[in-house]
Amino acid sequence: MYLLGYDVGSSSVKASLVDSQSGECVASAFYPKSEAPIASPKPGWAEQDPDDWWEYVRMATKDVMTGFSPESIAAIGISYQMHGLVCVGKDLKPLRPAIIWCDSRAVPYGQKAFEAIGAEKCLGHLLNSPGNFTAAKLAWVKENEPEVYENTYKFMLPGDYIAMRLSGDLCTTVSGLSEGIFWDFKENKTADFLLDWFGLDKELIPPIRPTFSEQGRVSAAAAGELGLRKGIPITYRAGDQPNNALSLGVLEPGEIASTAGTSGVVYGVLDSVNYDTLSRVNTFAHVNHTSGKTRLGVLLCINGTGILNSWVKHNIVPEGLSYDGMNKVAEEIPIGCDGVSILPFGNGAERMLQNRNCGCSINGLDFKRHSWKHLVRAEQEGIVFSFKYGMDIMKGMGMHISKIRAGKANMFLSPVFRNTLAGVSGARIELCNTDGSIGAAKGAGIGAGIYKTPAEAFESLEVLEVVEPREGVQYAAAYQRWKELIPVSTAPIK
Repeated sequence: MYLLGYDVGSSSVKASLVDSQSGECVASAFYPKSEAPIASPKPGWAEQDPDDWWEYVRMATKDVMTGFSPESIAAIGISYQMHGLVCVGKDLKPLRPAIIWCDSRAVPYGQKAFEAIGAEKCLGHLLNSPGNFTAAKLAWVKENEPEVYENTYKFMLPGDYIAMRLSGDLCTTVSGLSEGIFWDFKENKTADFLLDWFGLDKELIPPIRPTFSEQGRVSAAAAGELGLRKGIPITYRAGDQPNNALSLGVLEPGEIASTAGTSGVVYGVLDSVNYDTLSRVNTFAHVNHTSGKTRLGVLLCINGTGILNSWVKHNIVPEGLSYDGMNKVAEEIPIGCDGVSILPFGNGAERMLQNRNCGCSINGLDFKRHSWKHLVRAEQEGIVFSFKYGMDIMKGMGMHISKIRAGKANMFLSPVFRNTLAGVSGARIELCNTDGSIGAAKGAGIGAGIYKTPAEAFESLEVLEVVEPREGVQYAAAYQRWKELIPVSTAPIK
């Protein structure tokens, strides 16, 4: 029997089939083959048609099921782009395009709520500022599109919508509600005080079901469209970052999941209800969080990660040098780059810096001593040091970091990048071969009871390479010099 996992992103939908017995991925497909469009009718807006997501699911399913029987699918799991908003009427059809994660129109709504309700109340109960999350986006719809709001039967996150299209059933999860800033962690229920302040109707929230549980079954209509069998249970759903952590087997306190693509993410697991008083990181319910066992995912996002590496490639290094070549060049330069430091914050405001947009800067450059090769290593070190800065914030929240897991891809292909991260953090790095759709499939296996525990589900997770921390003193000195360049405010948010 096989497990089917979907990863519904803003650029494509990926589907994977996992053999439930061996844990191996036997087939994968994605659609569209070119990046999915994002509409921006006004500056700062970002919208997608939820029906397009369904079409991508349909096409990816058709491809991944080639050569496999619909009768062989035991369960379905869904990973999805976080923080989006889908409003549907009583006919369960979207009333407007989805407002997706990178849309910024709701920022003033979240900020106004934060200031009016107060930082202590918001951070103490929500663990975040209402910010630009789903609750604030729904408040924007209520004020600016009252007819849409009046006709909204339920609101959904992107994964909730795809599960509804598969089954006809509407439901959500605590993890999903927390990423939308609808969950009160102190009261262990929906955040009624925030809904009341925004004037949002509590009846708009779909029924809540556990992350690992039956959340509906494939309907006859969906089975006909997708080429599946009627009745397959949908037994898992989670946002992409919590799901990425699950994919890497990161479930317990002190474990870290990391990615380093265009932007970079450090996602750590915390076992106590806590928050950063400066709101420099986001905190959500992790996939294995329950009322009796606290498991929170603390999320740090660095906007200027792989995009800085790309900028250096196209603007600094000799033409024709590959990324692999850049990684080899970086190894020629000593730790600390002979005094050169780069702050990698050139891709917009960074939440870690309290939403400052301080730009990218090169510091300590000596025209007589340094070459372009120093800049290649300095940009990689600078990105790692930004990760370390965020991990220090997590430590301040009570997280003891012992292990970092990541896919062996993007900047983790660089020995300098991963050795620097291990050395400066003191954590062991394990590089694995997995992705979000595979994690969603295994999550479905957990939810369906095929695997008795998450540990059993990830017994087959292959660790491709292990990086042990070393040369910590040298990395610490370089990090301290880098850290002193950051414009820091320690004043609590009011």
